[in-house]
Amino acid sequence: MSSFKDTTEESRIAWETNADFWDDKMGDQSNYFHCNIVRPRTESLLETQQGDFVLDIACGNGNFSQRLVENGTKVVAFDYSEKLIYHAKRRRADFLSEVEFKVCDATNYDQLMLLKREIPFNKAVANMAIMDISDIEPLMQAVYEMLSEDGIFVFSTHHPCFVKPDHTYATACLHKGIAIKGQPALQNYYHRSLQDLFGICQKAGFVMDGFYEESDGSEENPVIIIVRLRK
Repeated sequence: MSSFKDTTEESRIAWETNADFWDDKMGDQSNYFHCNIVRPRTESLLETQQGDFVLDIACGNGNFSQRLVENGTKVVAFDYSEKLIYHAKRRRADFLSEVEFKVCDATNYDQLMLLKREIPFNKAVANMAIMDISDIEPLMQAVYEMLSEDGIFVFSTHHPCFVKPDHTYATACLHKGIAIKGQPALQNYYHRSLQDLFGICQKAGFVMDGFYEESDGSEENPVIIIVRLRK
């Protein structure tokens, strides 16, 4: 999996290429998949409360960041696409007193730690981003360190048993794909087995205390997992 690190810039360029298209398709409220398949279980595991301080990882154009703020939280949100952060600030202009948008590379531990503030985050969330990140070990370690005692991290990602390159499960690999039909550039997807994924989470110090599998039509073939990690 170490060779994945060499593709981080390639992946960032693809997202810069797709940023305007993505922003247009996601709009102010996000799309059906995020609203109806990703969010319900994510929000049930995140258990957002008034006064929470949340790190929103790979925030895109800030749809979920705004939703968090509307639920009474303070947010620091980041993405490695400068264009997506531009769109996030533009679309969430009325919420910038409660959410801080930053450009940051989720594979770079030192950059991630610059997101640390005077008070620790008590929650972190990453909506459908883990499979887009070439090296998630720095992210897991930094999030663990920036969370308060008993803080939680909720993430969703492709279900590696059902969304994977043909005939490949156990072997970590990169493959190309699209998130939304019509996007200008193919993006990198980083396939990891459940063993690899949860092993990285455990290495950082997390324990898992919440897990869901969600489908997009066929209940026998879930397409995503939603996971809650706790310090």
